[in-house]
Amino acid sequence: MNENREVLKLVGARIRALRKERGYSQESLGEKGGFHFSYIGQIERGEKNVSLVNLAKIADSLDVNLIQLFAYIDEVTETTESEKQITSIVELLRESNPANLKLIKKIIQEILEK
Repeated sequence: MNENREVLKLVGARIRALRKERGYSQESLGEKGGFHFSYIGQIERGEKNVSLVNLAKIADSLDVNLIQLFAYIDEVTETTESEKQITSIVELLRESNPANLKLIKKIIQEILEK
């Protein structure tokens, strides 16, 4: 049972981190997803066993893929400069259209082959 609580806390911490990165309050995130702000707080603290459907709504409200809610963060681990650069690149790629993504992939492949 303790392991279940840990998962809830990790997902909740991840949601909190993503919400703060976007500058959302619990209230504004709740409004975007159709939830009460207190429910968002309970999720972030690991107090609610949130359904997969509600997690999908939260992910959509945060403009992330559902799987990103499970990319747990370790608050004591510092992010390296390389990890920050990769995150920045991924954010740019998410905003690109499919044609540009194909071109970018070819360029990256050519660079890495050398």
